[in-house]
Amino acid sequence: MSRTAEGPVRVVVIGGGAIGASVVASLLRGDLPGVVPVAVVDGQPVGDLGVPQLRLDAALDLADVVVECAGQAVVAQRAVDILERGIDLLITSVGALADADLATAIRVAGPGRFLLTAGAIGGLDILSSAAAQGPLTRVEVTTTKLPTTLVQPWMDDHDADLLRVATEPVEVFRGNAREATRLFPRSLNVAATLGWVAGDFDLVDVRLVADPAAELTCHRVVAEGVAGRYTFEIQNLPSPDNPRTSGVVPHAVLRSLAALVGRPSGVI
Repeated sequence: MSRTAEGPVRVVVIGGGAIGASVVASLLRGDLPGVVPVAVVDGQPVGDLGVPQLRLDAALDLADVVVECAGQAVVAQRAVDILERGIDLLITSVGALADADLATAIRVAGPGRFLLTAGAIGGLDILSSAAAQGPLTRVEVTTTKLPTTLVQPWMDDHDADLLRVATEPVEVFRGNAREATRLFPRSLNVAATLGWVAGDFDLVDVRLVADPAAELTCHRVVAEGVAGRYTFEIQNLPSPDNPRTSGVVPHAVLRSLAALVGRPSGVI
């Protein structure tokens, strides 16, 4: 559905977890004037978030913009359909785009537009600019998180227990961003975002460390290319509602949403 020339921008949020619920609450407070949440979509009951919980197809009939906060499967299954309906889409589960065929399909879908949120990481503006000047030749990211947040369903009991009882830092994964986002879909979106910026998921070297003393989630990025060399480190407090993600992520989503609907403020 295309937005009318008058009236607020109507937002549907897919995912009523920590990120999605925070986004809905912020929009209900009026933190982004002229943008209103009209529905939340989730496969499980989410309680009273202040907007109706609807099935996706019903919610899309109300939407100008969809904010995805639900995981890679939703992006894989519905992103193209959303864009082809003329609805703009803000993607938080960037790891879905490690699938080259899906990424291509989303790039060419429309007339809806899509935007990726920076999420828990900064520095993407300069890296995007550097990649536009010439190819990045090296991108590395080391992410450090609490061990219990990294336990995955595919792990056997032995490996999962090693993380749960870890008393010192343990390297959990080393590989490229494509493999990282497949194995740790909710923990390494940062790696996927770097892969998208670099234009090559296989270029990004990812190291994931579980540290029981990690009070902050840390992402250390090193990149270089024809434009220069870049090193930066991000240290975020985990979300109190979901320690797998950083507390700053909903606010990053709101900044991205403001840019998507043409109402940014400050530095973009």
